[in-house]
Amino acid sequence: MKIAIYDPPLCCSSGLCGPALDPVLVKMNDAVMALKKQGVEVERYNLAQQPKSFMDNKSIAELLHKNGKKILPITIVNSDVFRTGEYPSYEDLCKALGIEPREFRKPINLLGTR
Repeated sequence: MKIAIYDPPLCCSSGLCGPALDPVLVKMNDAVMALKKQGVEVERYNLAQQPKSFMDNKSIAELLHKNGKKILPITIVNSDVFRTGEYPSYEDLCKALGIEPREFRKPINLLGTR
């Protein structure tokens, strides 16, 4: 089981840097971490830092050539293009891989307020 995510240009490998975090990137990072814990091999490629990886993959290079950067992000599941133009949800990735999504615990409220 393998997932490859070809991200648009980001400031760092996960996009979780800078003064304001994009909630979409936070959710994607959480999904990647959960999938790795489930034994899925996940690779991410950032156009700003790894342009050669985009050009070395014929399908990715072709999609970029035809559509430009608006096609990003591109998610590949087991060598097939799964989603373009937006990040898939964790649940969608699990379904595509044929695995059960993990249950996420709700954060503990340490302040005692409800």
